[in-house]
Amino acid sequence: MKYAVILGDGMSDYPVKELNGKTPLMCANKPNMDFMARHARHYGLCQTTVEGLPAGSDVANMAALGYDPARYYNGRGPLEAMSMGVRLKPDDVAFRCNLITIKDGAIFDYSAGHVTSEEAAELIAYLDEAMGGNGVKFYPGVSYRHLLVLRKGAGAICDAPHDYVGEPVDAHMPRGDGHELLAELIINSWKLLAGHPVNIKRVAAGKNPANSIWPWGQGRAPAMPQFREKYGLTGSVISAVDLIKGLGAYAGLDVINVPGATGYLDTDYSAKARYALKSLEERDFVFVHIEAPDEAGHEGMVEEKVKAIENIDKKVVGPMLDGMRRLGDFRLMVLPDHPTPLSIKTHARDPVPYIIYDSRHVIDTGKTYDERSVSDGFFIGQGFKLMDLFIRDAV
Repeated sequence: MKYAVILGDGMSDYPVKELNGKTPLMCANKPNMDFMARHARHYGLCQTTVEGLPAGSDVANMAALGYDPARYYNGRGPLEAMSMGVRLKPDDVAFRCNLITIKDGAIFDYSAGHVTSEEAAELIAYLDEAMGGNGVKFYPGVSYRHLLVLRKGAGAICDAPHDYVGEPVDAHMPRGDGHELLAELIINSWKLLAGHPVNIKRVAAGKNPANSIWPWGQGRAPAMPQFREKYGLTGSVISAVDLIKGLGAYAGLDVINVPGATGYLDTDYSAKARYALKSLEERDFVFVHIEAPDEAGHEGMVEEKVKAIENIDKKVVGPMLDGMRRLGDFRLMVLPDHPTPLSIKTHARDPVPYIIYDSRHVIDTGKTYDERSVSDGFFIGQGFKLMDLFIRDAV
């Protein structure tokens, strides 16, 4: 028996005016997801976010993988550190460190125009040379997503920049125990980055400069049981996002890097499906994470979000259905981690629609895959229990 999860980050939404009051999932041409819904073994809504914890991809994907965030979540930074091969010491605190654009005293762009990994690596190396040392270390990641590790400042609280685009920087500077160090690093980054050749070239080309760092998602390394211990399955994780890779690594899943996977709208969807199927030839389980719908939601791009869903259906879900049939009996689950509504351009806490297709289970539910159609199915109030339903038919 083979098991695969396809998670479209931020795929669910609220009704959209430009789509005549429908959601992107309702409007997208997605025959493969609709086929799965029509013949689903299980379907319904699942509450992947947890009260008192951020409504982020870290918490929601942890739940989707079968781990209770209330028990295991220690922050986003440590997960990204694990993905990057950075082993945290007990006193280390890891922060996700965005390169962002500040304009007229406000957070203007949480991704600095999706600065390239090559440009960003040069900037992060420059910042580490200028500000690193004495318990401060910067590590380059992918595009605008990087890592900051501190030996102090553990109690500081930092807001996620994508939640406050357009708002004054001063209103969201670090606060709490140790915030002075983080604030100093942010302010010093302005002076260092403003005149860097990378940003001079970006401005000349009409692009947003990466003119500030923004640390957030802080925490220490979590202690999680292995996925194989929990479910008796060998497995792998596929994602372009360090957060998901780190989560998989902590769970003991093999992390598979896919050429052309970018974590944005231009990602190579087909390659993710090919590598997932190849992984299933040797393993029992694969978790395929696709970031594109979330990015479209954060940027308020209606057509691009619909297109991202259609690409997932055509280039990932369809090939996975066909390929897994050749491997024998299988189960395939599709879901988002959380909604990223176009109307608010950030994450929401609403439950998300899930469908579980079992190749041995032939029925006709009459359902399509969207928030409304599956809403009368089985509701899972604690998201981490969805994996039990997927693998064991029990919650």
